[in-house]
Amino acid sequence: MPQPAFWYFDIISPFAHLALTRLGAIRERRPVVLKPIVLGGVLKAWGQLGPAEIAPKRVHTYRLATHLAQAMGVPFRFPPAHPFNPLAMLRLLTALDGSEAAVTAAFRLVWGEGRDANDPQVLQEVADAAGRPDAAALIGEQVVKDRLRQATEEAVAAGVFGVPSLLIDGEIFWGVDAMPMALDYLADSDAFRSGEMARISNLPEGIQRQR
Repeated sequence: MPQPAFWYFDIISPFAHLALTRLGAIRERRPVVLKPIVLGGVLKAWGQLGPAEIAPKRVHTYRLATHLAQAMGVPFRFPPAHPFNPLAMLRLLTALDGSEAAVTAAFRLVWGEGRDANDPQVLQEVADAAGRPDAAALIGEQVVKDRLRQATEEAVAAGVFGVPSLLIDGEIFWGVDAMPMALDYLADSDAFRSGEMARISNLPEGIQRQR
């Protein structure tokens, strides 16, 4: 049995919604473990701003996600406000152990139908999708909060810098547009360790911006 791939995501990301629809091709070659993490924690660890925190980039990102969804034929509608606080949903998905049914339902409701991720009814529908109607009551449990924080820290330690990210054999494939590259890696991983791929993996920096 090959080692599983890990798909790190935050419900706050529209691109995670799109990437989720492409995970089936990855699963044909590797089992995939779905791992909710907190994008805000990842950005803080690397000293980054999120796309929605830069005013002109925010609009561009929203348009890009909408255009890409239309091109992919994926049902898509932004929730009532963005960015939003994703913690309740992320904690619920953590309590549900990243259940595929729950994750799929969460993205369908929030990004396919444009519903509020913090609406108690939405949270309940996600718990119901996993066959765990009682799970919504676990959102406030400290052990669940700790597990989500630990997953985020583990992702950062593995080099994850954004969501969605696929981690395969220690290699990171970030974003929906990296899914084809991940498939090529699974088909021939040696190609990523030779030639130009090998050279750029160790390319020296020519200058560093003062911070």
